Amino acid sequence: MKMIGFYDYTVILTYLSLMSGTIGIMLCLNGMGHPYLGMFFLLFSGLCDTFDGKVARSKKDRTTQMKKFGIQIDSLSDLIAFGMLPACIGIAMLRYTMCIPDLSGVTRYLLTHYTLQTQIVLSLIAVLYVLAAMIRLAYFNVMEEEDQNRDETGAKIYTGLPVTSAALIFPAVLLIHMLIRADLTFLYFGVMLITGGLFISKIQIKKPQNKGIATMIFFGAVECVVLIFALKFLKK
Repeated sequence: MKMIGFYDYTVILTYLSLMSGTIGIMLCLNGMGHPYLGMFFLLFSGLCDTFDGKVARSKKDRTTQMKKFGIQIDSLSDLIAFGMLPACIGIAMLRYTMCIPDLSGVTRYLLTHYTLQTQIVLSLIAVLYVLAAMIRLAYFNVMEEEDQNRDETGAKIYTGLPVTSAALIFPAVLLIHMLIRADLTFLYFGVMLITGGLFISKIQIKKPQNKGIATMIFFGAVECVVLIFALKFLKK
């Protein structure tokens, strides 16, 4: 049976990123899904996204259709992995926090006296974050097709913070949590709100080269190792 789409090696990493993001979402929303599990799949999606472009460009005989297909599936995959998944991780954090009996301070006060209002506000932030990610990705696709994603020197640029930056930003929040051992649910949603705003801002960022990519991979690896240790700690 013939199927639509393309299935050569150039799209494997993009498909893996989408699958990873989808699994992460299901784990976060399943029962008492712990946000650390979702973060692991977010990092894996980020790793796949780091190399999918290089893998795709390694095929020299790609047709115009294959190139356009690659652009579209990459953005659709990014919306799931770096738009929906971070939002679902935030919801998992909120659900997990509400089950902690010894909360204190502002978090306990808001979740005790303004439970519904707090949930609505935080959920709205998550929805707006996903919306901002979608707008950013759609804008990128339009500019990519018109070949306008370059500065006056011809260097590749991003207008707005790349959505894939979520793979490093949100795990960093949990790293801070590991250091100070405090509930950071509100901080996470605050970071989500700021990140979503940066997605649709007009700031211009040059596409990282090999050195920048290596640095991001290093930080991602550090975050992954810490998360693995955190998961082992939670099992004890």
